[in-house]
Amino acid sequence: MARKRQIAALLALAATSAACTHTTSDVAAPANMGLYSVNQPVVQRTDFVLDLATSGGDGLAAAERERLDAWFQSMELGYGDRVSVDEAAGGWSDGTVRSAVADVAGRYGLLVGEGAPVTAGAVQPGSVRVIVSRTTASVPGCPNWDSRPISHSGTSANHGCATNSNLAAMIADPNDLVRGQAGAAGSDPTTASRAIRSYREMPPTGQRGLINTRTDGSQQGSN
Repeated sequence: MARKRQIAALLALAATSAACTHTTSDVAAPANMGLYSVNQPVVQRTDFVLDLATSGGDGLAAAERERLDAWFQSMELGYGDRVSVDEAAGGWSDGTVRSAVADVAGRYGLLVGEGAPVTAGAVQPGSVRVIVSRTTASVPGCPNWDSRPISHSGTSANHGCATNSNLAAMIADPNDLVRGQAGAAGSDPTTASRAIRSYREMPPTGQRGLINTRTDGSQQGSN
């Protein structure tokens, strides 16, 4: 009988020890005592390349232009993408190749940017490399449905996830999350004062009399 009691006591002690143990995931995250969002959008860029054969002073042959156009179609080229050209050393410096690429990119409403990002492998003589840089935005770790109660006067782990995730999903050009758009050097005073001028020139609503409206919705005229 005493032996059974000892075994029961050991089992109870083991159960108590197991309940006290915890893993790293159970440890509370550092408290966010401010109102900012811990989970912020992350912008990632991917460069896609296509090497085309040049045709001397003509820039690109018709077949190479068709290849470039088909590649742009398969990429679903659109707003937010960056198109650049990287020519081989000793290539044509009169801009004919660049103009040919710009002509095809212009069909998609894009311009060829200045310079080109560094890509793997050198551009071979007699060819040109067209680079499409595409950026995406996402918010890693969202949503964070941490059900543990907040024991401090701070924000939850999911604070800002909805706003930042929607912003990353809806923004047309994720590059704007990094450095935004450059504003105009000057402003048009006519455009700036248009709303104020409309407000001042608008006649008062009661200048031509008020409309008598009956409870049945019909109008009897003005006073």
